[in-house]
Amino acid sequence: MSISNVLTTAQSQVEQILEAFKQRTIDRVFYVACGGSSALMYPSKYVIDRESKTMTAEVYSSNEFIYRNPQSLGENSLVILCSHKGKTPETTEAAKFAKSKGALTVSLMYVETAPLADESDFKVNYSWVPAGQLDPHPEIMNYAILYRLTMGLLYVKEGNKKYEKSLNSLDHLGTVFEKAKAQYTEKAKAYAAANKDEKVIYTMASGSNYGVAYSFAICILMEMQWIHSQAIHAGEFFHGPFEILDKDVPFVLLLGLDETRPMEERALTFLKQYGEKLLILDAKDFDLTGIDEEVKGYLAPLVLNFVLRVYAVELAQARNHPLEHRRYMFKVPY
Repeated sequence: MSISNVLTTAQSQVEQILEAFKQRTIDRVFYVACGGSSALMYPSKYVIDRESKTMTAEVYSSNEFIYRNPQSLGENSLVILCSHKGKTPETTEAAKFAKSKGALTVSLMYVETAPLADESDFKVNYSWVPAGQLDPHPEIMNYAILYRLTMGLLYVKEGNKKYEKSLNSLDHLGTVFEKAKAQYTEKAKAYAAANKDEKVIYTMASGSNYGVAYSFAICILMEMQWIHSQAIHAGEFFHGPFEILDKDVPFVLLLGLDETRPMEERALTFLKQYGEKLLILDAKDFDLTGIDEEVKGYLAPLVLNFVLRVYAVELAQARNHPLEHRRYMFKVPY
């Protein structure tokens, strides 16, 4: 599918889903996926938590969603699933399970056809390019599609006025990403050269940014670079994890623009006092021209994620370890 067709198709698919929202009573939203697809759902849960007076949201790993079998899952539930190629078996089974409970199921993937699409009521095909590259249409990448669905749901059900502001802001992501790449590429090269031999790198964030830190830890560092990592919630840092910090332990800290930023700032103060190998990415340093002030906190994770992918590309190159290289994934039975 051509890039222009992807844009048109995704927008049409989202509009169709928003119409379906109007026909259903929805009081519970479940975001269900595995790995990086699960991590990208955390910001949308944050939006529901902050904005909705009538709906609650949860993020589930696909298999646990089935095994746990939430009693609140039913005809008034919306289940949003994601699998990059639409072939993750656990997520496909989760879609079937949700439908068996009477829930409305919406699945995201970048391919046109896949088993997950066959088991879902609706699908959306998002735009995708390899890590660190500039997407011609970031306004319909996976994070952005999730926001379109989430903010659209809030608009349809509760008249949330941030919906239009979010849509307008998403249209400026391309320019924001271009500026961020220019701003951070050389910094990423320097970081990669200095840290290419590290055996462990911790990541930390909170609120709407936590999923980005989690994704960087488990998908980039552990899966794609074989570097030991752990995503630490900034609010939990002082309840155990800070004991691991010394001047030789690398940390990546994300500072966002949402209401939980004070927790990240508190962690930053401690990291600077007792650590040295620090990568601090602060959304206040980004040029967010075109992003509405009221939704900057919600969209900052998208930019933080992109910047981290710029760092990932440079780290992979410095380590001579391509991001696509795997030891087990897709290679052995599991």
